Amino acid sequence: MTESLQPSQPPTARFMAGLMIGVGLIAVGIMFFMLLRAVPVKVDYAAPDLDLVDLSGKDVSLDDYLGSVVLVNLWATWCPPCREEMPTLQTFYEKYKDDGFVLLAIDQEETREVVEPFINEFGLTFPVWLDIDYLAQREFKTMNLPSSYVIDREGRVRLMWIGGISKRNLEKYVPDLIKE
Repeated sequence: MTESLQPSQPPTARFMAGLMIGVGLIAVGIMFFMLLRAVPVKVDYAAPDLDLVDLSGKDVSLDDYLGSVVLVNLWATWCPPCREEMPTLQTFYEKYKDDGFVLLAIDQEETREVVEPFINEFGLTFPVWLDIDYLAQREFKTMNLPSSYVIDREGRVRLMWIGGISKRNLEKYVPDLIKE
């Protein structure tokens, strides 16, 4: 009796094909995630009560900025996307600071001695606050860095970003709030 042998793929070829499909799916997922996180989410809720200290050790409060449009940026010096977005944030701040726009950069769990060299390296001129105990992350209910929130003049959070902010998206979404 003669058996008909069907050509079959060697196990290595099947493994490699499956691996390539898996890698492709992961790559598509990462690209999809990156695209989603670059765009702000429109929200509408009251800004949290947030009292911290600035680089000089002075007590500061988010309530002090009612009447301004405030972009709160949660970040840390060790965070690569935080480093990448700082020049963009500085440029945007310089462009709109005379229009009632404030950028508050709230460093998470680092000391003044760690933060000041970073501020000097990037030539940052917007207010920087220290948050040794992650209070801002708890109040804004996030665990991600960077995370940013745009608060309107009445104290309502209107936009939320998880991940780095691009110049394109800042210019597309924030100026309309500044003009309100």
